[in-house]
Amino acid sequence: MNDDSRPLPRDQAAAIARAFQPRHVLGNRWDYYYVRGKLASDPLYPGVLQALRGGGAPLLDLGCGLGLLAHALRQDGQSMPYRGVDNDAGKIRRAQRAAVTAGLSSAQFDFVDLAHDLPRHQGSVAILDVLQYLPAPAQQRLLDAAIAMLSPGARLVIRAALVDGSRRGRISRISDHAANLVGWMQSAPRCYPQADRLRSTLEDAGLQVAFAPLYGRTPFNNWMVVAERAAS
Repeated sequence: MNDDSRPLPRDQAAAIARAFQPRHVLGNRWDYYYVRGKLASDPLYPGVLQALRGGGAPLLDLGCGLGLLAHALRQDGQSMPYRGVDNDAGKIRRAQRAAVTAGLSSAQFDFVDLAHDLPRHQGSVAILDVLQYLPAPAQQRLLDAAIAMLSPGARLVIRAALVDGSRRGRISRISDHAANLVGWMQSAPRCYPQADRLRSTLEDAGLQVAFAPLYGRTPFNNWMVVAERAAS
């Protein structure tokens, strides 16, 4: 099954990437080119923006990396309070610096090792490209904790490469291992979620759940999962 998802338009990607330019002419431009390329090629952010649109609950972004979701949200006109956490202290420092440069309001970034600690939160939760880096028990604990954080009407938005024996799944594993080998990701992938098990976890918690492929023009087996707690 193919999807028709598209990445951010190139002008919007470039506008966000400018916040990641170095302060000096001879500074490192890796983040700038990475951000510009990722936003212009990965359908993740339009998918997440659509999933969160219309809801104003505070958002916790678990495994936020450089905090690109915060920039995309503000560009989209979504102004809910945002907190991003990640286990890569270097990325958090760069996320904080870029947020200041971009003048993001109501955005906070903190170092948190999700394998051992979770922040307090009530509202919506995003878990984007994180689950596969946790062993199965820690993955389940993270999902259970995220579900418990959802307030009435809030949404849990997950992007994950699902394990299904497909060619896309194999390419996803190779890519994730490569990201670890070059130092971009702190950990190697540990356990890719299964669609049936993930759906059961969410539905058993009383959430309304929708799965959709989020391949775009990429070769990866990425899926968007949106689970919503009914409004009281």
